[in-house]
Amino acid sequence: MTESEMTSALLDWYDRHARTMPWRTGPAEKAAGVRPDPYRVWLSEVMLQQTTVAAVRKYHDRFTALWPTVADLAAADDSEVMAEWAGLGYYARARNLLKCARAVVADHGGRFPDTHDALIALPGIGPYTAAAVAAIAFDRSETVVDGNVERVMSRLFDVATPMPAAKPELIAHAARLTSHARPGDHAQAVMDLGATICTPRNPACGICPLRDPCLARLRGTQTERPVKASKKAKPHRRGYAYVGRRADGAWLLETRPDKGLLGGMLGFPGSDWGEAPTPMPPAAGDWRAAGEAVHVFTHFRLTLTVMVADLAPVNPERGHFVPEDAFRPGALPTAMRKVHDVAAPHLSVERRHTAG
Repeated sequence: MTESEMTSALLDWYDRHARTMPWRTGPAEKAAGVRPDPYRVWLSEVMLQQTTVAAVRKYHDRFTALWPTVADLAAADDSEVMAEWAGLGYYARARNLLKCARAVVADHGGRFPDTHDALIALPGIGPYTAAAVAAIAFDRSETVVDGNVERVMSRLFDVATPMPAAKPELIAHAARLTSHARPGDHAQAVMDLGATICTPRNPACGICPLRDPCLARLRGTQTERPVKASKKAKPHRRGYAYVGRRADGAWLLETRPDKGLLGGMLGFPGSDWGEAPTPMPPAAGDWRAAGEAVHVFTHFRLTLTVMVADLAPVNPERGHFVPEDAFRPGALPTAMRKVHDVAAPHLSVERRHTAG
């Protein structure tokens, strides 16, 4: 099977089996003249970075309900957007989301540019996202390579080079297969193939449209591709998180600095994170340990000693009090929700409410 025949077989398969997604314009819709919405395509691609489709669906639906257009998002309050992003992780994406939306409105009249070069000039858009939006939203002939595409290429051509050194070779293979007539559909077809058939474990080779030319299947190496470099053990950092409440139920919270992990997010005041963190209570009080909250980030494991206290109605040294009826644990990033879950049963206000 030639490369052009492989491309045709893949697109034929996609026309029959394309996944339905809220940000996607399927083959039948495109045939009827419906064009993809660049805003929804861009939003989905930013959300999908390091995140599964299953997790992104509800966030995408919520964002597009609250902010139906890029202009609506650009005009949104930063804190509202960060609160809605809570739980998706990699919070720099949310800050860049707002910067990009505002640049599209300010510099492009509220319309996304349609070329890779113009897209990559926008804040927070890198080579992958620029290629994905250009191909999927505007049918530009761009090669789109994510983790699913890398896995399909590594098996189809039986690439034995370990990752990430294999990336240039995999991109070259993907480029040769990219359809110039339907680049957007082709990009989504390879992604769908990797997500539903050429999966990391137990690939369903028997029903794969590319099973015949797949070199890894012919050689029996499909479960060994792509070759992964040995993982290093994650460093372990520690810290303190301080959860305080006043008698009226208000919670002591702070907005973290824009830069750094959880940047710009609402959370509980805390200490530095390291091997020997320094206790840093944000207000005077009878602080006591309630337990530990453990969260695993991409590059390290974090254990927070959760300190709780019933606080007097005085100004804290750090942070601010949020009234009970305005506090929403769901607006906290995952690490801070874990802190909340550890702390809440140990605070007298919580116990009184539970008892009532």
